[in-house]
Amino acid sequence: MKLKQTLLSLTLVGGSLALTLAYAEQSQPTSPNSSAVSSAPLVVNGSTIPSARIKLVTDMQIAQGHAAGPELDHAVRDNLVALELINDQARKEGVTKDPNLQAQIDLMRQQLTVRAFQSRWIKDHPVSDQTIHADYDRMKAELGDHEYLTEHILVAKEGDAQKIIDQLKKGASFEKLAKENSIDPGSKANGGKLDWAAPATYDKNFGDAMVKLKKGETSTTPVKSPFGYHVIRVLDIRPLKAPPFDEMKGRLAQAREQQAFGEYIQQLRSKAKVEGE
Repeated sequence: MKLKQTLLSLTLVGGSLALTLAYAEQSQPTSPNSSAVSSAPLVVNGSTIPSARIKLVTDMQIAQGHAAGPELDHAVRDNLVALELINDQARKEGVTKDPNLQAQIDLMRQQLTVRAFQSRWIKDHPVSDQTIHADYDRMKAELGDHEYLTEHILVAKEGDAQKIIDQLKKGASFEKLAKENSIDPGSKANGGKLDWAAPATYDKNFGDAMVKLKKGETSTTPVKSPFGYHVIRVLDIRPLKAPPFDEMKGRLAQAREQQAFGEYIQQLRSKAKVEGE
């Protein structure tokens, strides 16, 4: 009984719906231990709790590491009964008539339906290995052969950036000027220092200006980006080794799948009649 009281009572009564739905979205295969669960449905005050729901919650608990068996089966059933009783009481007291609650339920149902459809659509439109390899080769080319350790000072006006460049030429401290003038909250306190990164990870103008500099050099003209104007100094350069294909394959495939599904949504939208926008 300890399992039921300490492990599942709060999980199932307080949050079983969200957990169960999250598990269902994953469409995981049936646990090999789920055969230990009774197949009989539950009937609470005339309302049936179907076997499929019992099995779903049980499989969810097994996937989280709980041992299948009579104790788990009893705990799941006991808590599903509690859920049914609470929901029934909520209906009697008019809670389910709350428009906000209904809107949340409708939205959750719609989201789950969309996720299930998206999962099926992606399965029916697999990304080819050839496409993934091409994306990997493109990624490596964009990353380049080197990564840079840099520091920068970001200001809003081009003239201010030029003044900082002139001060640096006279021997002023880059770190001090960055702390006094930079509007980049991520590097200002650190004297403008940035982490090791490939040029492609930055704004194109920033990256292009950076690769023209040698170790120890500072940009002689302000570099414009969507954030303002930069003064860039390269502290060090080292060879860049791209992550192996097997490490990136899953992420690249997922990105392609999301892109393809996004394009499918746009096709649907182009044919839809939408009013009220």
